[in-house]
Amino acid sequence: MPELPEVEVVRRGLEPALTGATITSVDVRDERSLRRHDSVRGSFADGLTGRRIDSAVRRGKFLWFPLDSGEALVAHLGMSGQVLLREPGVDDRHTRIVFTIEHPRHGELRVNFADQRIFGGMAIDALVPTEDGYAGGYAGMTTALPTIPTQVAHIARDILDPAFDVPRVIDRIRLRRSVIKRALLDQTLISGIGNIYADEALWAAGVHGEQTASRMSRTRIAAVLDAVASVLDKALAEGGTSFDAQYVNVNGESGYFAHSLNAYGQAGRPCPRCGADIVRESFMNRGSHFCPRCQRRH
Repeated sequence: MPELPEVEVVRRGLEPALTGATITSVDVRDERSLRRHDSVRGSFADGLTGRRIDSAVRRGKFLWFPLDSGEALVAHLGMSGQVLLREPGVDDRHTRIVFTIEHPRHGELRVNFADQRIFGGMAIDALVPTEDGYAGGYAGMTTALPTIPTQVAHIARDILDPAFDVPRVIDRIRLRRSVIKRALLDQTLISGIGNIYADEALWAAGVHGEQTASRMSRTRIAAVLDAVASVLDKALAEGGTSFDAQYVNVNGESGYFAHSLNAYGQAGRPCPRCGADIVRESFMNRGSHFCPRCQRRH
């Protein structure tokens, strides 16, 4: 599943093309991609046609595009969703929704929402005030308002969000009786982290994922969060992690962070730090990858 860097790469690619653009037409080819859309809000296509997009915002793995109607177009990529910028008339395999937009500088463009497995989707949603009064999410070159879609309001801020409150998050993690990796994956504590970047951050911090969060010192947890930020920044610089053709940016190009992985997917290979073999153990119906020498259980 795409994690924060992959979704942020998409947001950054869409931002200059969509900000200030008007949606001139919407073609829904597969209603399954509208499972998140509440029919009470009316027709998805009718609710978007003629609307201006004010910005492109992200919190964790969610994207949304505030509209001049006061609502927002919300997108979640699921496991295989792609939002692709194309010239008019250009199609893509597994395209579920097609938007035609008119931008004041770039002219007419096409946006294809493609999703092979159809676990992602789009919806029109109401915007509500944020609890802390800060911008709802990360908006890059534009200023995000202190509002957030109702479908995203339960998601915590991510570590790259300017309003991310490190001391508060450390306090909340230390209240958990669960292990530190489970805490990192809890989107109500800190959003945007999935299995790949949790394993990479824990390796970078030298912390075993099965260490009980409540028994860790504030300094140790802070080191883990620092490692998370560093790993995510590096992944962003390399365009995210692409293991197959499903993980691409808005131009259909793959990211290169898979070539920089130190722990995730490296079972049986030597640890880049100490040379011991990286091991893989089952964790929450997935795998944990770590160095048994550098990341000892305490």
